[in-house]
Amino acid sequence: MAELFRASEHEPLVSDEWSEERAEAAIAAIVSDAEAAYDGTRWPFHPADDPDDSQNGIYLGVAGMAWALEELGSRGWGGAVVRALERYRVDPDGGEEWAYAPSYLGGEAGIVLVAYRLAGDAALADYLHELVLANLDDRWNELLWGAAGSLLMAEAMLAWTGEERWAEAWDALADALAGKRDADGLWTQHLPKKDYRFVGAAHGFVGNARALANRRPFDVDDLLERLAIREDGLANWLPNEGAALDDIRVQWCHGAAGVVSSLGSFMNEELALAGGELTWRAGPLAKGSGLCHGTAGNAYAFLVLHARTGDELWLERARAFAMHAIGQVEREREKLGRGRYSLFTGDIGVALFLRHLLYGKSSFPTLGPFA
Repeated sequence: MAELFRASEHEPLVSDEWSEERAEAAIAAIVSDAEAAYDGTRWPFHPADDPDDSQNGIYLGVAGMAWALEELGSRGWGGAVVRALERYRVDPDGGEEWAYAPSYLGGEAGIVLVAYRLAGDAALADYLHELVLANLDDRWNELLWGAAGSLLMAEAMLAWTGEERWAEAWDALADALAGKRDADGLWTQHLPKKDYRFVGAAHGFVGNARALANRRPFDVDDLLERLAIREDGLANWLPNEGAALDDIRVQWCHGAAGVVSSLGSFMNEELALAGGELTWRAGPLAKGSGLCHGTAGNAYAFLVLHARTGDELWLERARAFAMHAIGQVEREREKLGRGRYSLFTGDIGVALFLRHLLYGKSSFPTLGPFA
């Protein structure tokens, strides 16, 4: 079993009894802390996050925080996102190498999407339409920066506006992305410094497949079975083609947790259960509590499997990871003297997970299907 995950990346599960009251209190504390920490421009960065990466975008920045806070019932964040967009246009996140990238989670388009959602400016919708279509010829072929993210933005705007232009944009992007698929079923990601062929949710096949499958049937079973590493009823996936076995992860971004949370509602059920079991056996992530590579993000695999199978075991496991994630948030806040303020690596993602757990929802934040 050891080769299917790296034990050093995980920590023993804290066996606190599930408590709805503690989950609600944790959500309230995270929201209150985030509201108080906003300085009128942005939130302070955590030492483990790189402020040069995305001060304004969805993944690490203002747009993601504002979107999550509104989802959690905190109101009035539209102006903060509009100001973040103005800053981005002057000084793009990531510097000139990524200047004005029309990306969903890391760049300008995602900020525009959230600004429209919270401020409702029709001019923002028109501009977003241009940015979404700019990814017809993207070189990234992945979720954070490429056409898969633009598919999700078009899907969201179609749900929110009902305008046919968004359905047409979605179809054009889906055809373009499908046409760039390699003969063996993967995509090649042409990133600034190196080409990759990623498997997982953040940058690879799984993220692309999820974006396409939200509105179009997409067969994933043969490829997932071919790439799976199996042992004793467990399954995991390497981050990318050519990766060494000791590079294996169990996270949303890379590995079984992201495969199952993204595709577990329609992939081969036996393989999804094997990936979920591996995620449980590996245990909570020592990196932190958040969504991308943290305990809460991994626990979405359990929510998806509970929704698919109706087996209460998966709900119990989601609750166990929830209590552990709450403890991680509290310990880190005590150590640092404040929270960690980002959607994908910080506390607010944990709060969204807790809310979804309490309300019986299983959709990973920002991935749709949108309503």
